[in-house]
Amino acid sequence: QVQLVESGGGLVQAGGSLRLSCAASGRTFRSYAMGWFRQAPGKDREFVAAINWIGTSTYYADSVKGRFTISRDNAKNTVYLQMNSLKVEDTAVYYCAASPSTPQATGVMGLYKLWGQGTQVTVSS
Repeated sequence: QVQLVESGGGLVQAGGSLRLSCAASGRTFRSYAMGWFRQAPGKDREFVAAINWIGTSTYYADSVKGRFTISRDNAKNTVYLQMNSLKVEDTAVYYCAASPSTPQATGVMGLYKLWGQGTQVTVSS
């Protein structure tokens, strides 16, 4: 069973950058698509970015396209989310997730069966 642990969240001013990391246990991580989702207070959880099993294909929500970059290092069992030009509306708890259902990058939340505990990102104006 793959376990996921996020880190790297914090408080940053608008326009700043943060890099989130998601460390995964288990060898099967390398065959899973991985994604980042976020949930702001009072809102539903939403898709942010996804990457395929080998890191050659990525997919982004329109709201973060051009500002966020997802990447993975299978040798380190880690997925990253580089967040640049942060906006106040990016404030949320960010979750890392793994999809055993497909190796392809996908924004379909229901395909992600394994979730981390989340890390808070707060962007101040």
